[in-house]
Amino acid sequence: MVLSVEKSTERDMLISWIIPCFNEGEVIQETFRRVNEVCDLHSMYKWEIIFVDDGSRDNTQEIVKSLINTKSRVKFIVLSRNYGHQIAVQAGLNNSIGNAAIIIDADLQDPPELASSLLRKWEEGFDVVYGKRVERKAESLFKKLTAKLFYRLMNHLADIDIPLDTGDFRLIDRKVIEATKEMPEKERFLRGMISWIGFNQTYINYTREKRYAGRTKYPLSKMIKFATDGIISFSRRPLKLATYIGFISSIVSLLGIIYVLYIRLLTNNWVAGWAGLALAVLFSCGLQLLSIGILGEYIGRIYVESKNRPLYFVKERIEL
Repeated sequence: MVLSVEKSTERDMLISWIIPCFNEGEVIQETFRRVNEVCDLHSMYKWEIIFVDDGSRDNTQEIVKSLINTKSRVKFIVLSRNYGHQIAVQAGLNNSIGNAAIIIDADLQDPPELASSLLRKWEEGFDVVYGKRVERKAESLFKKLTAKLFYRLMNHLADIDIPLDTGDFRLIDRKVIEATKEMPEKERFLRGMISWIGFNQTYINYTREKRYAGRTKYPLSKMIKFATDGIISFSRRPLKLATYIGFISSIVSLLGIIYVLYIRLLTNNWVAGWAGLALAVLFSCGLQLLSIGILGEYIGRIYVESKNRPLYFVKERIEL
């Protein structure tokens, strides 16, 4: 498929903010204030601010609805339930009409004021400009180490090059937005998908701030799931690893059989060596279960994709 999107003159260009929200009632007004200031600063562009509520259970929806009455540039997409961050971002992209879109979380860890740098790179001709984190404020040592490990492991395993130390905070051109719409997978890993799409990509360095308010929406369990989704979506190496593990397990089992036969046929000490045999059995069983688990992840992904359900359902759409 050929994607061709002509750029308009600067005064006609529209930039879309994509802001996924999940229980962000404590921060959403400040997010809107700072994003709106950026819009006013760059008045040479037209702007739309798209909040996507991903099944919030606090007062996020009420606050955003009150903001719509203050600025005509605000749009609000309410999803029917909590589908997850990546789906919420895609819902925002699907409903955007801008020449480019800036994806940013509502917690203000990624400063909206960096839009100036993102736009400058876009004006130079880049189609994707992502933020690269050089420092993470107020994050635990465990979070920093696991994040660093994940990005490097992901880059080692993936079939494509995914930029290190980056999140979803980025500007993407309209042709990249259209490309994401053509990718039907349900378990989405957008930063990997955008890397896979290609086009001209670059980055800006920035310091990630601490949350303005509220709690993180990515506890350890969600981080592990997110990491698994990324690896399974963009790498076949775990399947090859399962093959190698099976090969090693077979060798160990064969050596164990030879040892058992030797003890049984050529010595009178049948009981001796039972510990080694037990360890070999346990070792081989563990490797087999690990291999089955890896295969199960891929088969489960096939099962989810084969149902071909819609990515999400919209409960409410509001704009002036």
